Amino acid sequence: MSNAVTTVPVPTNEPILMYAPGSPEKASLKAALSDLQSGQMDIPAFVGGREVRTGDTFEAVQPHAHAKVLATAHQAGPAEVEAAIAAGHAVRGDWATMDFEDRASIFLKAADLLAGPWRARINASTMLGQSKTAFQAEIDAACELIDFFKFNVAYARQILELQPESAPGMWNRVEYRDLEGFVLAVTPFNFTSIAGNLPTAPALMGNIALWKPSSTAVVSNWLLMELLREAGLPDGVISFLPGSGPVIGGVTLPHPDLSGIHFTGSTRTFQTMWRTVGENIANYKSYPRIVGETGGKDFVFAHPSADRAAVANALVRGAFEYQGQKCSAASRAYIPRSMWNDVRDGVNERLDSITMGDPNDFTHFMSAVIDAKSFATCKRYIDQAKELSSCTIVHGGEYDDSVGYFVQPTVIETTDPKAPSMCEEIFGPILSIYVYDDDALDDTLTLCDETSPYALTGAIFSQDRMAVQSMAKRLRHAAGNFYVNDKPTGAVVGQQPFGGSRASGTNDKAGSLLNLLRWTSVRTIKETFVPPTQPGYPHMGES
Repeated sequence: MSNAVTTVPVPTNEPILMYAPGSPEKASLKAALSDLQSGQMDIPAFVGGREVRTGDTFEAVQPHAHAKVLATAHQAGPAEVEAAIAAGHAVRGDWATMDFEDRASIFLKAADLLAGPWRARINASTMLGQSKTAFQAEIDAACELIDFFKFNVAYARQILELQPESAPGMWNRVEYRDLEGFVLAVTPFNFTSIAGNLPTAPALMGNIALWKPSSTAVVSNWLLMELLREAGLPDGVISFLPGSGPVIGGVTLPHPDLSGIHFTGSTRTFQTMWRTVGENIANYKSYPRIVGETGGKDFVFAHPSADRAAVANALVRGAFEYQGQKCSAASRAYIPRSMWNDVRDGVNERLDSITMGDPNDFTHFMSAVIDAKSFATCKRYIDQAKELSSCTIVHGGEYDDSVGYFVQPTVIETTDPKAPSMCEEIFGPILSIYVYDDDALDDTLTLCDETSPYALTGAIFSQDRMAVQSMAKRLRHAAGNFYVNDKPTGAVVGQQPFGGSRASGTNDKAGSLLNLLRWTSVRTIKETFVPPTQPGYPHMGES
């Protein structure tokens, strides 16, 4: 065991590769795309170092070409979940007491593997399985996850260095222990990086994790599990459990050893999980830590002084990159009447210049929504808008699922600020815009703050500094990630810690020290060098 007081490598954000025509990275990515489509993967559950094929399978398809099957995945059942808990219990002591440097080195190695030999394959799997364009896959599956691995190690070191003061004659210190039990990591389809971070952040802090991946992201997620194995992650530390949420949750959520939940997904699912924890609160060995990010109804609010071209561009990028399936995607906007014609024309001009299709074709700006359920949701909101007299489709409004789950980027202008598409989370390429009278700015700010139960991201645009200050104060609780003169998407690890409150989650800020603090239990140690031997105190010397 080393007795060195070590430092960790200073993290920097991973440079984004641009996949320009003729570039080496583009050739490598195209080769990986071809390889992944040349056959079908057979994805097992992974429990205690064993690949488990249950025979209870589902197919992972390409959303943009849903007749094409990428993989068959084996669903974990109650027996596999119990086995994963037992496997974690068997190694928990050794993993938790492993020197921090040895744990950290695994994730630093994973970062370098992902930056190098694994980059093209992970990006390709994200493009095919989750219908991301090359750029969207690159900033997510490669860059953001590399950043999570590297920055989390640096943040963990900062936490370990947080120590109390000591008075004369004593030494006070704290140690950061693992949670007693296992952490259930339930991960989403829309970000491969989030899927990689949710089980590994607790594991870095010495915890055991059970990873329930999204069925619509199982291909990229399984490749991440294989990457972690290559990086040296010991068997049993993270178990990979594809399958039904109710089945896996039915075993894990009431289990006495549940010590934490790390979740990204729907508000309804998170509330159900929290309710189940509450119903079982007396059965746990310790109170479970519950950390969740649960979506949003994210806004762009333009002041009359805003740069019209900047607003139009932010709406297009913020609402329609990755088909509006980012938790942070702009879904509603408030535009002053004095600039509406210019903004509308600017949005339409930009949308007319982009295309949608198979991400194998690098010329496309966007691709398909994730599955038939998402397609049906988008269709329902578009059809509803066409029927409402208060709503006008100003761009898009068409959809087609004959080959893939394609929904045109759709812009709805509404005279009703409480129209369904202005209030309800859709998670698709649909942007609703309320045009307000310039002299109704204050009332419209109130609408923006109170219309949605969510508070994840939001953006304001203004060239007037006093207006920026005033609007930021008025919308103080409306978004956990707040942007001034920028789109409400694109948070970068180490730069914009991510998370929201209200119905958007617990705001524990992924990509920061704050999140890692949730996965450790502190023990305070006071050591007295010369302890007293008599019970009396000086004040007792006279009456």
